[in-house]
Amino acid sequence: MKKITIHKIFLALVDVFFIAISMLITNYIMSRVIPNYVVSYKQILYIILLDSLFCILILYAIGSYSRTWKSIGYKDYLYCAIGMFAGQFLSILVLMLLNKNPSKLVFLSNFIISTSGAVLFRAVFKKTFMSVYKAGSNISKNKVRTLIIGAGQAAQMIIDELSSAKYDEDNISEKYEVVGLVDDDRGKSNSKVKGIRVLGNTNDIPKIVSSANVEQIIFAIPSCSEKDRKRILEICSKTKCKIKVIPFLGNLIFDEDHTELISQAKDIKIEDLLGREPIKFDKQNIKEFIGGKVCLVTGGGGSIGSELVRQIAKYKAKQVIIVDIYENNAYEVQQELLMEYGDSVNIVTLIASIRDYEKMEKIFKQYRPNIVFHAAAHKHVPLMEDVPEEAVKNNIFGTFNVATLSELYKADKFVMISTDKAVNPTNVMGCTKRVCEMIIQYKAQFSSHTEFVTTRFGNVLGSNGSVIPLFRRQIESGNPVTVTHPDIIRYFMTIPEAVSLVLEAGSMASGGEIFVLDMGEPVKIVTLAENLIRMYGKVPYEDVEIKFTGLRPGEKLYEELLMDEEGLRNTSNKKIFIGNQIEIDPEKLLTQLDEIEKLADSNESEKVVEKLAEMVPTFNHKTNV
Repeated sequence: MKKITIHKIFLALVDVFFIAISMLITNYIMSRVIPNYVVSYKQILYIILLDSLFCILILYAIGSYSRTWKSIGYKDYLYCAIGMFAGQFLSILVLMLLNKNPSKLVFLSNFIISTSGAVLFRAVFKKTFMSVYKAGSNISKNKVRTLIIGAGQAAQMIIDELSSAKYDEDNISEKYEVVGLVDDDRGKSNSKVKGIRVLGNTNDIPKIVSSANVEQIIFAIPSCSEKDRKRILEICSKTKCKIKVIPFLGNLIFDEDHTELISQAKDIKIEDLLGREPIKFDKQNIKEFIGGKVCLVTGGGGSIGSELVRQIAKYKAKQVIIVDIYENNAYEVQQELLMEYGDSVNIVTLIASIRDYEKMEKIFKQYRPNIVFHAAAHKHVPLMEDVPEEAVKNNIFGTFNVATLSELYKADKFVMISTDKAVNPTNVMGCTKRVCEMIIQYKAQFSSHTEFVTTRFGNVLGSNGSVIPLFRRQIESGNPVTVTHPDIIRYFMTIPEAVSLVLEAGSMASGGEIFVLDMGEPVKIVTLAENLIRMYGKVPYEDVEIKFTGLRPGEKLYEELLMDEEGLRNTSNKKIFIGNQIEIDPEKLLTQLDEIEKLADSNESEKVVEKLAEMVPTFNHKTNV
C-alpha cells in the first residue's frame, strides 16, 4: 500500500483548490456569455466534490503524487493532465446517470482551467523549490549535482569513492553528489546501483539533465567503443553540463599516486568527438629507431615540429637539434625540454632558414644528424594563394636543400611531413607539397645511403593551421564562429597521433614510400564548431552565431589521402598504409625545378602557378571542389 505523506496531501489539496476555483470561474463566465444560464450553488458543489474525488483517486493511482519535487519532469505534467481529464470525465458520467446533464462546454472550460492551474503550480513550485534546495545544498555541501553514464564496474567504483569521501575532507570525491545513472542496458532500467537509481538510457540524458538539475556528467564506460563514445558524448554536448570522461582502460593508472578512479576523470576534449579509436603505435620500434641517434627537426618550434622534439627527447635520442626561423617558438620548446629533462637530454637550438643552403650545410657538417625530420613549411592555404612564389621558395626548395644535405652528409633516414592537400591539389600550398613528395621519391630512387620517406595525413587538431584555435578565440571573444561552407568536411587526428605516425613510419621505412594513416570517417567542420560551442556551455546559433563565409581561394569541400595511381599496401600497423612509389623522370623533374626556381626568384606569381600546373597535372587551381 502506498504511504500517505504530507507531500501527497499537500498536492491533493492544491488540486482540489484548482478544481473548485475553476468551477467557480467557469460558472461566472457561462453566466455572462450564455443567455438564461443558471446553475445552483448546490449543483456547483456536487460537481466540485465529484471532480475532486475522482481526480484525486486517479492521480493517486497513476503515481502523480509519489514523485518528489526534485524528480518531477515533463511526463508528470502529462500524467497530471490525463488524471484531471479522466477524473472529470467520470464525474460527468455520474452526473448524467443522476439526470443532472451538465453542459459539455462547462466540462471543457472546467478541465482547461483546473488542469492549467495544477500543471502550472507544479512547474512553478518545482522551480522555486529547486532554487531554494540548490542554494541550501551549495551553502551546506558545495557539491556538484552529477549524472553518471554507465552502470557498470567503473560507476560502482565511483559511487564507492563518493560514499567514503565524507570521512576524508581532502578527498576530491567530496565535490560530487550523484543524482542518478544512465545505461543502455534495458535490464538495468529503473534498478539501483549502490543505492543510486538508473534513470534511463543515453537518449534520455537531455531530459534527465533538465528534470534533475544536473550540473556535471561523468562518462564512466572506459571500455566503450569509440563509435558509441562519440554518439553519447554528442548527446551530452547538447546539454549545458560540464562533461568529464574516464579514460580508456589502457590509460587508467592505479598506483600510490592514483588511488581513485574519479580523480582520473578528464574534461572532454574535442578529439573525444572524432569518432574513431585512438591510433596505437609500436613504441618499441620507435625507441630502437630514435634511441642513441642524433635527430634534426626542421620547423622544430612549430606545432608538429615541437611535438616531434618532445617525443624524440622522450625516446632518449643522443642529441636533439631544433632548427626554426622563428626564434620565439624555438626558445619556448627549448626551455620546456630543459625544465623537464635538464642535462639528461642534449638539446641544440638553432635559428636558421631552410632556404639558406650554405647555413643549413654548416649545420649538417657540424652535427652530422642520423635522422632528419622535415616539418618546416609554409602551410597557410589562403596566404600562399597570394604569394605562390614564397610557397615555392620555402616548401619546394627548402625541402630540396634539406634532402640534398641529408644525402650528402649520409643521414640514415629523411622523413618529410606532407599533407592530404597534396592529393589532386586545388591550392598552391597543396601543389608545392606534392612537388616536395616528388622530390623525396626522386631522391629515394638514386640515394645510395639515405632512406627517404614521406608521411601524409589530414588536419591536426590544435596545430597552428587547425581551425580549433581560431574557433576557440572567436567563442571566447564573443564573436561569431566562421565556417567557410556548411558541407565542408575534413579528416582529423591529434598532434601526438600525427607525430607518432611520423616516428613509426620512419622506423619501418625502406625508402620511397608515402605512409598514409587510416583516419576513419571525415568530420563536418560545422559539426566540430557546434560541438566546441556546446563544450563552452553555450547553444549554437543562439548564444554563439555560426557564419558561413564561402570557400576560400584554393579550398576544397573535401580532402583525399591517396592518389589513384599510388595504390595501397598494408603495414604491420593496421591503421598505417603505404602508397606505392611512383617512378620519377629525373631529367624532367630537375629541368622543371630549374625553371620554376627562376620564376619564383623573379617573383612572377602567375607564371609560377602555371609552372606548378605543368609539374603536377592533377593540380586544379581554378575550381573549388
